[in-house]
Amino acid sequence: MEPNDLSDVSLLQRVLHPSDFSEAGNQAFAHALVVALIAKSKLTVLHVSGGRNGLWNDFPGVRDTLERWGRLPRNSERADVSKLGITVQKVKITHDDPIVSITTYLEKHGADLIVLATDQEKSGIPWLNQSVSTGIARKSREMMLFVPKGLKGFVSLDDGSISLKNILIPVALVPSAQPAVHAVTRMVTGFRCDSGMITLLHVEEEAVPPVDCPEVAGWRWNRMTRRGDVIESVIQVAREIDADLIAMTTDGPHGLWDALCGSHSERILRESCCPLLTIPIGRWMATVL
Repeated sequence: MEPNDLSDVSLLQRVLHPSDFSEAGNQAFAHALVVALIAKSKLTVLHVSGGRNGLWNDFPGVRDTLERWGRLPRNSERADVSKLGITVQKVKITHDDPIVSITTYLEKHGADLIVLATDQEKSGIPWLNQSVSTGIARKSREMMLFVPKGLKGFVSLDDGSISLKNILIPVALVPSAQPAVHAVTRMVTGFRCDSGMITLLHVEEEAVPPVDCPEVAGWRWNRMTRRGDVIESVIQVAREIDADLIAMTTDGPHGLWDALCGSHSERILRESCCPLLTIPIGRWMATVL
């Protein structure tokens, strides 16, 4: 398949949302549910408890949420959810280490996208700190959508509506930003976002790497160059353009991925004004909508 051929890319089939049963994680749950609805995929909501068994009623309410969004009638049945084209699975695991639990689950069952809440305020909630989220990212090597606590994100928890107008993609020689570009273009098409702008940000002194920007009806491409610290520039530009999403290609432990999973990721997740989508270089074919 040619890299610029977007017509035959596989849909997401498995969306995983680790949940800590907290109110702060509901925003990430909304993002996971919307993606599953659009991709008509399987949504697994996974909870890990450290010796204390959570109740099934503690899981985010899928039917309640879909009823509130007007996707299902009131007093709907479980079977009504499958009529929307998705399947929902809720899994409980008892373990002291959420990273080990989640990565072990992924080894057995896999996922095309992991949607995870993160805590920008470092409140001490084990599930929502950066060390857990980046630890999962480093070990799983799957595409991940980080939704910082306290931010609305681009999916409304109230009604499920999508607000995706400005997307930022950092551009470097290595790894290529092309996988992020393809994932984002499929994303806005799948979400049926009528218009917006995708900004390609290059923060280097060397020549700007070539990036193929597919034509998307109603969307504009904006190329920007900055000098200085990469992470600071990404955060600054994201605020300047009021970004709804930052999408980054990652390339393993010796490149941008290493920076992302270290202190830099904590800075992005702590200071970012929007969710962060990371796309491992070898996974992009299975991650776009």
